[in-house]
Amino acid sequence: MTPNESVRYSAVVLGGGDPGDAFAAAHGVTVKPLIPLNGQPMTLYVLHALRDSGRVARIAYVGPTTPEIDALIDTRVTDHGSLLGNLEAGVEALEAGGIRQGERVLVVTADIPMLVADEVRDVLDSASTEAALVYPVVRREVCEAAYPGVKRTYARLKDGSFTGGNLFILDPALIGQFLPRLREVLDARKAPLKLAGLIGPGIFFKLLTGRLTVEALEAKVSSILGVQARALITPHAAVGTDVDKDEDLTLAGAYLKQTGKS
Repeated sequence: MTPNESVRYSAVVLGGGDPGDAFAAAHGVTVKPLIPLNGQPMTLYVLHALRDSGRVARIAYVGPTTPEIDALIDTRVTDHGSLLGNLEAGVEALEAGGIRQGERVLVVTADIPMLVADEVRDVLDSASTEAALVYPVVRREVCEAAYPGVKRTYARLKDGSFTGGNLFILDPALIGQFLPRLREVLDARKAPLKLAGLIGPGIFFKLLTGRLTVEALEAKVSSILGVQARALITPHAAVGTDVDKDEDLTLAGAYLKQTGKS
C-alpha cells in the first residue's frame, strides 16, 4: 500500500443545477445529472465509479435524487443554488458525520458519466497529499484521442493546451481559509479586467499569449488562495469531459455501449 492509498477519502458529488435548465427539461427531468443515459440517470455512472474505486468511504450528494441514487450515497444535501454554496454544504454534511484526521475530500460533478473506478483510483493515488487543493487537468490531445470530435474549452499554456477537470481534491480543514478567495477567482473568470487585477498584469499577459507555465500558474493560484494548490496532469480524458448538450450525451451513450459500460 502506497502512502496515498492509506489516505481515506470522502466525496461530495455536485448533482444540483438550474431548475430552468433547458437541456434537462428537454429530457423530462429537473436537473442535468438526472438525464437518462442508456436507460439510467447519468449521475449513477459517477456514483458507481466512486463506490467501485475502493478509495471513497462516504458520499454526500448535493441535489435531487431518485431511489437508485439514494442506494449509493450516505447523505443527501439540498441544492444551495451555486457551485461554491453546494461545495460548502456538502463538506459541512461530511463534517457533521465526522471526518478523520488527515482525511481529504474529493469533489466531483455528477455529469462525467464516462469516469470509471480505475481512473478515480489513479487520480487519488497520484494526487499530492501536501496541497490543500489539487486540480486535475487533461491535455487537449488526450481528450481528442479518447473522444474524436469532442468539443471542449482549452487553456493554452507553455506546457501545452489543457482542459480543466470536473473533479478536485481538497483538505477540509483548510476550506474556510481559501474558499472566500476562490469565490473571487470564480467570479472574475469571465471578466478579463477583473481577472487581470486579481492575478496581476504580468501573469495575465503570459496567460493570454500562451507563455505561462503550469508551475507558474500553480504558484500564483497558491499565492492568491493563501494555501498550497497543485495541478495534476492526468491521462484520463473522462475527468475533463462533461455532458453539457445533446451531442455530448450522444457521444457518451455511444462510448459507454462500445466499452460495455452501459
